[in-house]
Amino acid sequence: MTYLDPIVIIIAFGAASVSFLWLRDTRIFVRTGKEGYRKAAYHGILYSALGWFGCALAGFGETTFMYLGVGCMLIALYLQSRLKKEDVWVGNESAWTRFIGSAPRQERK
Repeated sequence: MTYLDPIVIIIAFGAASVSFLWLRDTRIFVRTGKEGYRKAAYHGILYSALGWFGCALAGFGETTFMYLGVGCMLIALYLQSRLKKEDVWVGNESAWTRFIGSAPRQERK
């Protein structure tokens, strides 16, 4: 049985978080049509790929690759959070509603 360093699991969780945020932004864009969420959905594809690339690097097991993997994953998380998005919440939603990105639908013109 091979040893799996706990940092690899942490990096995989970070990459999964980036992917989740990308899918959440995509859902909010589909429901509202807001321009900021459209940009976040498109950029999220690249950021998710960067996060999973970092996870793949860390899977090699060498210390240098683990540091590079952590760096890639942290850069992906940072870039994902930098994008400016419009406010779609009115203030009385539950935490679960915000977590899954269930924004109110906007009428399309």
